[in-house]
Amino acid sequence: MEIGFSDGDYYEEKFDSRVFLETYFNSTFGHRQENEFLAFTLKNLVNVFSSGPKFRRLLEIGSGPCLHFALCASGHATEMVLSDFVPSNCQEIELWLKNDAGAFDWSHFAKLVCELEGNREKWTEKERKLRDSIKQVLRCDVNQTNPLDPVELEPVDCLMTSLCLEVACKDKAAYCAALRNVTALLKPGGVLIMNGVLNQTFYTVNNHKFSCVKFDQAFLRNILKEVGYEIEQLEIFDGLDKSQNTLSDFNAIFFLVAQKNKNAPC
Repeated sequence: MEIGFSDGDYYEEKFDSRVFLETYFNSTFGHRQENEFLAFTLKNLVNVFSSGPKFRRLLEIGSGPCLHFALCASGHATEMVLSDFVPSNCQEIELWLKNDAGAFDWSHFAKLVCELEGNREKWTEKERKLRDSIKQVLRCDVNQTNPLDPVELEPVDCLMTSLCLEVACKDKAAYCAALRNVTALLKPGGVLIMNGVLNQTFYTVNNHKFSCVKFDQAFLRNILKEVGYEIEQLEIFDGLDKSQNTLSDFNAIFFLVAQKNKNAPC
């Protein structure tokens, strides 16, 4: 049964950033009910960044309190801007940037990313480069025409987003609008890297359920084309049988790389 929409007020009241991290990112294996979600994502990210061009500026929309995407991009982008709607998520990232003793430990992910890149011993350098490259951590709301308002950011070379639009939007129409909003932050010819879930209606943090827009692969392909992208890579990884997953109800995970049409408006 689908739950009601989890709006911004609900997130600010109920979402516990540290519990989220301890539930889904306490290990590089992720939570056992997620069926190698993290392994699938990290391998794809490392492959994309290792084989692709370097970017001058990269923006992650909906970072959450997480740094696994940014760690994969570290060394492949001169400047990064991270963003999220929930203030405590931004605070978690700021703690790590300051090397605060209370920050969540991302070293196990840094080591794995470096291992996937071919040199596990460079993980401290990976973290240092990431701290140097993250220039801003901003509040964002994908349901606004300018998701970063009041900040006006020049269009970036690469846009990353993971598990954001589907949880920030109440329905498919809102999802389409949000995708257009974030796409305006990407240069024509720029690269979109997106990771998300298919046919999910909820996920759970600290026994609180948070809603998710349910859509399939056909919808995803259609809306990307409509907004002005050419899909270059689309990988699908099946989830566990729903009877084995009490945390969420997705059927599959997707990872995609797309290019914004060069004649598309900013």
